[in-house]
Amino acid sequence: MTKINTIPNESRLALETRRLTVDRDHVVVLNDLNLTISKGSWCALIGPNGAGKSTLLQVLAGILPFQGEVQIFSQPLQQLSTRIRAQRIAWLDQSSVQSADDLTAYDVVMLGRIPHQAWLGGPSAADQAAVKRALTLTHAWEWRDRALGTLSGGEKQRVLLARLLAVEADILLMDEPLANLDPPHQADWLRLVRELVAQGKTVVSVLHEVTLALYADELIIIADGHVRYAGKRDDPALHREIEYVFEHRITIQPLGDRWVALPNLA
Repeated sequence: MTKINTIPNESRLALETRRLTVDRDHVVVLNDLNLTISKGSWCALIGPNGAGKSTLLQVLAGILPFQGEVQIFSQPLQQLSTRIRAQRIAWLDQSSVQSADDLTAYDVVMLGRIPHQAWLGGPSAADQAAVKRALTLTHAWEWRDRALGTLSGGEKQRVLLARLLAVEADILLMDEPLANLDPPHQADWLRLVRELVAQGKTVVSVLHEVTLALYADELIIIADGHVRYAGKRDDPALHREIEYVFEHRITIQPLGDRWVALPNLA
C-alpha cells in the first residue's frame, strides 16, 4: 500500500470509523463500531469498564490492527506514513513510558518532538521551545531536571501531558488524562482543553469522571464494543443513556448551566 506524506485538512470531520471491529486474543472488543468526531471539538468517551474505550483510542492512534475503516480528515489511516501520523495524532497512554523513569522530565517531553526531527538529528531551537512551552502549560517546568521516577503520580501525569502537547498535533488522544490529578489540576486540564479546541485542535479523551466529561462538546457512550449513544452534553436522552449504562447507580442533575453526575443512593 502506498503511504502518503500529507493529509487534506479541509474536512469538517477529524475522525470517522465505519464498521470498525477489533479482535484481541480471540475476543471481539469492538464490533461493527461507527462514529464521527468533528474537527475542532472535544469529545469525551465514557462507558463501563471493559467497554472498549481504550482499545478504540489505540486504534485511532494507529497502534492496533483492525478491520473496517478509520479515516483521519477523510484520509484512510492505513495510507498515512508513520511519520505523518505521528505528527498529526498525539497519544497519551498511562503505560507508554514505564521504562523511562531514569529520564529527566525534560527528556521525556522531548520524546514528543521525535516525529518532527530529522533522522539522527538533534533537537532544534523549535523543539526546545515547544518542550518549554508544554512544560510551562502543565505547570511542570520546575521539575524539568528531575528523573521521571522521582515524581509523584500527579506530577508524572502532568509531564506526560506536556509530552503530548509538545507534539503540536492536530488531534490529541488522551486515555484517562485526569488520573492522579488533584481537583485544582483537573480544573487546569479543563481550561487547557478549551484553549486547545479554541486553537482548532481536536481532543478525544477517555474519562471515568462523568461530571467532568459533561463539560465536553460531545459525549460518546461506548458499551459492549458498540457506540450506544452520541450526543451533546445538554441532551436529555444522553443523560438517560448514561444513567442506564451505569446501572442507574448515578443520576445526572443540572447545576446552574452545567450538569453533574451524582451517586444514586435511593
